[in-house]
Amino acid sequence: MRRTSIVVVDDSVTIRAMIENMLERDGRIEVSGIAANAEDGFDLVEMFEPDVVTVDINMPGTDGWMLLDRIVAQSHRPVVMLSTLIREGDPIVDEALARGAAACFNKSLIVRETPRFIDMLQALGAPQLIATLPEAFIAAQAQARATRLTH
Repeated sequence: MRRTSIVVVDDSVTIRAMIENMLERDGRIEVSGIAANAEDGFDLVEMFEPDVVTVDINMPGTDGWMLLDRIVAQSHRPVVMLSTLIREGDPIVDEALARGAAACFNKSLIVRETPRFIDMLQALGAPQLIATLPEAFIAAQAQARATRLTH
């Protein structure tokens, strides 16, 4: 089975190391690149053409929102937005999905919910596995796409 390639973009060295370690231990995921800022992150996306990109929303300089917009417009890769501010039903989730994010995940839950996080990344990186995603996630994606099409 082909490993899902990921580029991780986060300004926190602790979060970058935690995500890399967790994903590499799983065996289904390959971390292709790690960046501390949006500019380097976009360069890695262009260089490695990963299956999925994780992006921290709040970063100094060019923030995650601007990187999301650029990836959606130019690279067409699934992007998972990460933040400790993300909560189900929160407007930040609606905004991320409306701007083209494939999913959102609360960084403070990554360790506790590692299997769910990894399953989500793998499913996004392998569209044939999309049926394994929770129905609520699929419904949110459909709603976000419909919103983008009508605005």
